[in-house]
Amino acid sequence: MRKTLTLLAAAGAALALAACGHDMEQRAASGGVAGAVVGGPVGAVVGATAGAATSVAVDKGK
Repeated sequence: MRKTLTLLAAAGAALALAACGHDMEQRAASGGVAGAVVGGPVGAVVGATAGAATSVAVDKGK
């Protein structure tokens, strides 16, 4: 149970960090690094994808 809660908190932090940056490349890079810390190579791909998706959503809102 404790491991699951820790993973959920880390995943939340990774998604929050995916929004860091000024353009798509920076957001994807920060999401990828955060995902790699949390989940290794698979986490890096998920984090980079979340960063890119966040960038698209933010850019549409401008």
